[in-house]
Amino acid sequence: MDTGRIEQKTRQSILDHLKEHGPATVDELVKVLELNSVTVRHHLDILRGEELIADPVVRHRNKPGRPQYVYGLSDKASTRFPKNYCELAAKLLEEVKASAAPGSVALILDGVANRLAATAPKCAGDEPVAERLDRAVTFLNDHGYVAGWEPSAGGYLLHTCNCPYEGLAKENPELCSMDLTLTGNLLGGTVERVSRVLDGASCCSYRLAAPPKSVAVVGENPAAEARAAELSRTQSS
Repeated sequence: MDTGRIEQKTRQSILDHLKEHGPATVDELVKVLELNSVTVRHHLDILRGEELIADPVVRHRNKPGRPQYVYGLSDKASTRFPKNYCELAAKLLEEVKASAAPGSVALILDGVANRLAATAPKCAGDEPVAERLDRAVTFLNDHGYVAGWEPSAGGYLLHTCNCPYEGLAKENPELCSMDLTLTGNLLGGTVERVSRVLDGASCCSYRLAAPPKSVAVVGENPAAEARAAELSRTQSS
């Protein structure tokens, strides 16, 4: 086992101990890990730099001596432990489908899309389409979609190359309809899905028709047009 992997394992052992037993001092970690105090402090400093360990706090002693500092996990440290959200979401969808009236699951997920879109920055009614697409891409990327857009004949194509729900969508295609609703809400218009990861495509793609009198609207934002051209060349290579 290489040195880097050993050090990563040691730091995970520190996190595991603090998760199970709560905050601990350096001396307590020395005994658990069977390492010297200099090495333990080195790993604690790295974990603090990664914001996985909170700033130490003083533990007051009942007898004379130097104060002891205890180290505990930060809120961010929860990301380093296994989560079971996917299975929970799958079981919730199964239960909803079993209990809800026919067709109501799609309505519920449309509501989820509407709530999600409501958290996105609002666009002005006269905003250029390119800026609206940029804003939608930023929002989708913040939510794990790996999105981009490009101009196409008569309109624009928005691509999402990662499906955050891919494992669930195979058994719950209603999630694809939810994403279609979300995309339409973000772009402020009617969109058409032209490809889907679930069907074997490299990305889910949505077509937005160009508004009347603005076939060349992408030229209103040269920087956005350059990004769109670069995305198009990347996808075609």
